[in-house]
Amino acid sequence: MSIPTVSPAEIQAAQAQLDAHVRAMVAWHFAPETGCPFWLEWAQRAGWDPRREVEGFDDLVARFPHFQDEWLRDLQPEVWVPAAFKDKPYNIFETGGTTGMPKQRIGWNDYKVDYEEFSGKVSDAHFPRGAAWLMVGPTGPRRLRLAIEHLANFRGSPCYFVDLDPRWVKKVLAEKKADQARAYMDHVVDQGATLLKHRRIAGLFTTPKLLEALAEKVNLFEAGIRGVFCGGTTMAPQYVRYIVEEVLEGKIGFYPTYGNTLMGLAASVPLLSEDKFSVTYFAPQPRAVLRVVDPGQTDTLKSYGEWGRVELTTLTKEFFMPRFLERDEALRRPPRPPYAWDGVAEVRPFGAMEKQIVEGVY
Repeated sequence: MSIPTVSPAEIQAAQAQLDAHVRAMVAWHFAPETGCPFWLEWAQRAGWDPRREVEGFDDLVARFPHFQDEWLRDLQPEVWVPAAFKDKPYNIFETGGTTGMPKQRIGWNDYKVDYEEFSGKVSDAHFPRGAAWLMVGPTGPRRLRLAIEHLANFRGSPCYFVDLDPRWVKKVLAEKKADQARAYMDHVVDQGATLLKHRRIAGLFTTPKLLEALAEKVNLFEAGIRGVFCGGTTMAPQYVRYIVEEVLEGKIGFYPTYGNTLMGLAASVPLLSEDKFSVTYFAPQPRAVLRVVDPGQTDTLKSYGEWGRVELTTLTKEFFMPRFLERDEALRRPPRPPYAWDGVAEVRPFGAMEKQIVEGVY
């Protein structure tokens, strides 16, 4: 069978939905009654009112500059609190921070909405409702910990946790202390293996490298695992094939995702033989939009099948982030059912082919 396509009418309808959502979010974030101090002051300095001039996503791309990650490092979190959320305590989530101050995003319910939506994209056969989950991955100040637990709870399931600190792994690897990184990784994996041996667990979230290491210690299928929800940046086709055929032995459902604290969660479409194990992810549009742009001229989209830098726009009532350039690159892919918008494929760190990237446990 050939790779399925999306009709022009479906693409047009999705674009209309996105444009309407953009108008609603711009109206929200740039109104004094609902917007946050940062964007209200930004519009005043810029000397124009986005509520009057932004009619859709193309206008947003044309009129807004790239969102700067320094804003999330250097400014106090209060500047991002929308007036409509004033006096409501917020969560503080961190991303990055391998060196220096991490980026921080505040939030209230976005992570719940994002992961409840994702729940409908996993099979009950692979993640039985009510059966326990295990997360082996970064917890601490990261949104992911609360999100995974909420997803499990939303499906009627409890969730066990094994923590790791990816900042420490990256630090020791950068210092060429591979033995320390391996010892720490073994420590984390041993904890996961112990839980799988002594508790009935059906669903697993972890990173690709930790999944591989865990499978070396435990036969995952015999331990009861039926579904693996996997997050991590670099999953080249040959590595995906290895995970599906060798690590999971074709017996366990595999759900690779691309996500972060700033975006939420981009789900992958089920792999077909024609994909040759190349994974394509689709943003949770209209709440978030991913584009693959020319690194040297970021106003220009790359053609389908070409590599470019990933640009993220987040559009929720809690957080407005236009045109943020991720530290990732990807192939631009055309719409594919059930998604009527572009996808990103074979995501990897930006510049991975030109320089060595330290990814740690990812």
